[in-house]
Amino acid sequence: MATKIAVVTGANRGLGFAVVKGLCLKFNGKVYLTARNEESGLEAVNKLKSIGLCPEFHLLDVNIEDSVKNFADFIKIKHGGLDVLVNNAGILERDEIYPSYDAAKRNIDTNYRSLLTIEKYLYPLLRDGARVVNISSACGHLSNIKNKKWLKLLQKKDLKTEEINEFVNEYLESVKNQTFNKDDFADQGKHAEHRVSKTALTALTMVQQRKYFDRNISINAVHPGHVKTDMANGGGVLDPDQAADTILYLILDASSNLKGTFMWHNKKLVDWYDTDGDYYCKDLW
Repeated sequence: MATKIAVVTGANRGLGFAVVKGLCLKFNGKVYLTARNEESGLEAVNKLKSIGLCPEFHLLDVNIEDSVKNFADFIKIKHGGLDVLVNNAGILERDEIYPSYDAAKRNIDTNYRSLLTIEKYLYPLLRDGARVVNISSACGHLSNIKNKKWLKLLQKKDLKTEEINEFVNEYLESVKNQTFNKDDFADQGKHAEHRVSKTALTALTMVQQRKYFDRNISINAVHPGHVKTDMANGGGVLDPDQAADTILYLILDASSNLKGTFMWHNKKLVDWYDTDGDYYCKDLW
């Protein structure tokens, strides 16, 4: 029987590192800690080895297509497939509450568009029964969006990836053309780029689940809570190990019938389509 394989992106520190640690303790298989920087990735692996855990390291920059392809080729040749994929790599540049076009594009390229590249190369390697967890946030709930046209689009039960891209591109064009409207978002549009990228990520989770439903692959999104990491800029409520608990639950313990859901950090399922709910992000600044 083939060894089970788990992969965590953006895992050299913070939440990703905590997920790798938890998987090394509980997952019956090989765990790959991936990072875009080799030095920091190897340092993270050595830190875990110093406490008796045995993750493997592989270089992976989710923003570079060749890097994703090379990693996929490696997994295919060495293992033939994978069983767990945690899409954790992400950024948030806190200094610009209303970002420039370049900053907005960086956020969306990393937090959303990279998942399209990962889907292209890594999803064909998912074995039957595999589990995928996309790391979203409170910014990924649909209640962050107030633009009625976008809401109508994103609420479609047969939503397609191309339509998510349309939503993302319209936002970016508004920043580029200086027609950005704060009223299109909750909380006066603060860090709208992050709301767009994470909402797009959560929407993509639903789309991907429909695509892979017949192969008994579970794809879910999770808001891990306000985590004490570098991205939180000194804020945060949960330490990374606490936040990782919900992700590990989805991987190791949740029913395989849990598919295409949005799970809150307390392991409660929330209705992603509840646009009037009090779920939108309020703790980015």
